[in-house]
Amino acid sequence: MKITPTYLFTISLILLLYSNPVTAQTEQPQDSIEYKEKYGLRVGADISKLLRTAFQEDYRGFELLGDYRVYDNYYAAAEIGNEQITFDEGLIRATSSGSYAKIGADYNAYENWQDMQNSIFVGIRYGFATFSQELEEYTIYTTTPYFEPDTRTPENGETTGLTANWIELMAGIKVEVLNNLFLSANVQLKRRIGQNTPSGFDNLSIPGFNRTYDDSQFGVGYGYSISYLLPFYKK
Repeated sequence: MKITPTYLFTISLILLLYSNPVTAQTEQPQDSIEYKEKYGLRVGADISKLLRTAFQEDYRGFELLGDYRVYDNYYAAAEIGNEQITFDEGLIRATSSGSYAKIGADYNAYENWQDMQNSIFVGIRYGFATFSQELEEYTIYTTTPYFEPDTRTPENGETTGLTANWIELMAGIKVEVLNNLFLSANVQLKRRIGQNTPSGFDNLSIPGFNRTYDDSQFGVGYGYSISYLLPFYKK
């Protein structure tokens, strides 16, 4: 009977020592909030080309575009379109018309806040166009304009089956204005790689590339687009 209090005290001490760590461990709060970002296909159209078509008589065109988020801030991107561009500078009038495609990738350099999908991006594209070039009329240049201008219209001034390709650097922004709906603006610097030209003539413009210049292989462009994200999954 004298040993019983000692045993009781020992057992109570052991239970007390082992119960405290367990209690402390179970009382620690667990963070159950986990944010997942959207991955999917974003498709849209270049509204600047639609506006030019509506308000410029010498232009007709449209462009469809899309990008797919491959990993984190990296996107595969592409554009396809059709353009008719008329070049008219007094002595010559010519129209190029055809289709083009551009394929490449974008990198988003902007760190979004949680639950945001905005981007400040840079990208690269390879562009390819198939088109025709039509010389509509031209005026014989003279330094002694004594007679009336000699303006001529070729009987068969159209050349078909022309091609051109180029490399393009792009920079721009994309802003999510509504859930999954984006507005975007970009500028483009293009460097022509190769082209076919009509016999005895030159390409004054190329669909997808824009204006060409005799003394330079470079060109510029811009775009304003609206697009919608089709989220396939989150991670």
